[in-house]
Amino acid sequence: MILNQMKNVRKDQRGITGLETAIILIAFVVVAAVFAYTIISAGLFATQKSQEAVFEGLEETQSTLEISGYFIAQDAGDNDAVDQMKFTLKLALMGHPIDLTPKTVSSSTGNVVVICYMDKNQWKEDICWSSTSVGKNDGDYLLEIDEQFEITIPRLESGTTNALSPTLKKNTTFSIEIRPPEGATLLMERTTPGEIDKVMNFY
Repeated sequence: MILNQMKNVRKDQRGITGLETAIILIAFVVVAAVFAYTIISAGLFATQKSQEAVFEGLEETQSTLEISGYFIAQDAGDNDAVDQMKFTLKLALMGHPIDLTPKTVSSSTGNVVVICYMDKNQWKEDICWSSTSVGKNDGDYLLEIDEQFEITIPRLESGTTNALSPTLKKNTTFSIEIRPPEGATLLMERTTPGEIDKVMNFY
């Protein structure tokens, strides 16, 4: 009788079947965990890239220049042609400082900030200009928060790089493009009046 009971125990496969089921269940759980980890990692990576794009966009915006106040055109020679322009720049937002160190005529190095001129007759790339601090300043050429710099574009009638041909006369639309090393380009478009005065303010 004992032998018959032992034979029945050997034939009972319920324990082995339960073990196989547990192993298969564990395998499914492991595979699901791997897939879940992969999906979470991909989501975190995408989120990180989105944050980097947002921060880069903010950095570009924070470095943008804007005009502050006047835009003066002068006809010092009193010959009905603009020979000099002046305007004041400041940071548009609480952004990074921008180097406004000007290039002199004798210097071989270029400007950090590039200024270009355009009208219907011509396009002048990287014209010469000078900068002077206005009001609060810490003594350098970095345009920082709460600082303003007056930009002068001289010798528009004669000069090495700035001479316009033809000269800027009445009823002419022109553009000044300012390109900082970072941030959006500042484009200023103005039109000269019907009469050229010695001093004109283009609002």
